[in-house]
Amino acid sequence: MLYSSASDWAAAPQKSVLIFAMSGLGKTHVSNMLRDTGDWFHYSIDYRIGTRYMGEYITDSCLAAAMEHPYLREMLMKDAIYLAPNVHTHDLSAVSTYLGKPGDPAKGGLPIDEYRARQAQFKDAEVAALLDTAKFAARAQSVYGYPHFVCDTGGSVCEWVDPDNRDDPILTALSNSCLMVWIEGSDAHTESLIARFDKAPKPMAYQPEFLARVWGEYLNKNNVKQDDVNPDDFIRWTYAQALAHRQPRYAAMAQNWGVTVAASDMATVRDQADFTSLIGHALEARA
Repeated sequence: MLYSSASDWAAAPQKSVLIFAMSGLGKTHVSNMLRDTGDWFHYSIDYRIGTRYMGEYITDSCLAAAMEHPYLREMLMKDAIYLAPNVHTHDLSAVSTYLGKPGDPAKGGLPIDEYRARQAQFKDAEVAALLDTAKFAARAQSVYGYPHFVCDTGGSVCEWVDPDNRDDPILTALSNSCLMVWIEGSDAHTESLIARFDKAPKPMAYQPEFLARVWGEYLNKNNVKQDDVNPDDFIRWTYAQALAHRQPRYAAMAQNWGVTVAASDMATVRDQADFTSLIGHALEARA
């Protein structure tokens, strides 16, 4: 790992961390807190995906929809208006809305083949954004003069890696530039996330093999055809399974490539000193 001990971490003049966890466990909150100190560069994987790697796909889908409306078509053909996604670090709805949900088009669903195509686009985008981490860590210091760097990943980072493969290209690249920190949630956190998702389901990214399995199981269980699937019902039904699928993958990433911090402990972090101390304790526990 980038830091071999708590003392090595404490003495490092330039600290670099990557935080991964299920959505809703405080990755972005902690990253924003560190950024606001003025000493940390905050690299958001989701923001990079939306602005660099998915923006053209989103724009094209908006243009295609607008071209079906005679007035908007005329304005676009005359170059009188333009369309572009508006992506913020605190609001990534442009990306999630584009990803969509599979099922009945009358209920806002996408045909499963189109849904799979967009999932593949997102996978490529997230992998590219993850592999940009080292470049941004270097830029943070050489261009902007930040002494420290925090990479805030999306919840789907675990879908594209093999944490048990010591030669995994993504994890190798990430661990060479950052200390990888897993925020581990409890069973209570998982139940809370499921309840929150049930109230407002939103699109997610899935490993292709996992998606193929749960899609087939849902069709068989409910005896429905692909175009008759209720999109919100499907992603609600899938969410708890997705969390269970991801948990051991996160754990293996932490075991083989980084350190673990309990979500309850991370929630007590109020400033840079608290964060530095907490990561030091995590390194001691690993040792």
